[in-house]
Amino acid sequence: MVRTSRSGRLTTLAPPLVLAWIGLAVVIHAMRSSSTSLPDEFLTYERVFSSLRRHLELVGVSSMGALVVSFPLGALLTRLQADRMEATIVKLLSIAQTVPGIAILGLSMGVLGLGFKTAVFALWLHALLPILHNTISGIRGVDRKIVEVARGMGMRADRIFFKVELPLGAPVVVGGVRTAVVYNVGSAALGTFVGAGGLGDLIVTGLALHRMPILITGSVLTALLAVFSDFLLGEVEFRLNPGRSV
Repeated sequence: MVRTSRSGRLTTLAPPLVLAWIGLAVVIHAMRSSSTSLPDEFLTYERVFSSLRRHLELVGVSSMGALVVSFPLGALLTRLQADRMEATIVKLLSIAQTVPGIAILGLSMGVLGLGFKTAVFALWLHALLPILHNTISGIRGVDRKIVEVARGMGMRADRIFFKVELPLGAPVVVGGVRTAVVYNVGSAALGTFVGAGGLGDLIVTGLALHRMPILITGSVLTALLAVFSDFLLGEVEFRLNPGRSV
């Protein structure tokens, strides 16, 4: 197992922090410059934070919903040893994964209508596969010798799962959650096309009005949110790794 030193972790921390400072400086400059050329209602702190909050709600609800479905399903498939069922489920989710998010929004709109739930459904559908795949890989990737030792010590199957396989496979599972969340941060901007709100509202408004400050604010905040989501979940993944340095 590869160990990472503290100096190595500090080196990893530097790029997100530098990017955050640059990004926030760009957003603040854009908002200040817009106040001299645009009506206040187009780009205010209240509107920006409202869009950011709705964006976080879209990502949070869809990602948590995918975790609630995919993690138990993946764990169950490793217990059942049902290869045909597993292959069918993964194939169906792979097909859903290949469909562009905007297409899923369009198809879902006919059934769910406009609004928050339509965007959440599209994001949820795309987040299922990476979490399911990593759950199966993480649990099955645990060294079988360790499992056999636990079984030889008299541990029941459920205790082996919760005390051995799940802790050792957790970093891989979190890696799947990380992939799903970062993807959803970017895709959630499409929610504006079905009236779900989010930072996509700022991006589309900036494009429609040909106003760079609004466009830049929405785009930079979306990028920063993706970077920090990736960084925070990467830290969780690192701390769950039994091979990390103390």
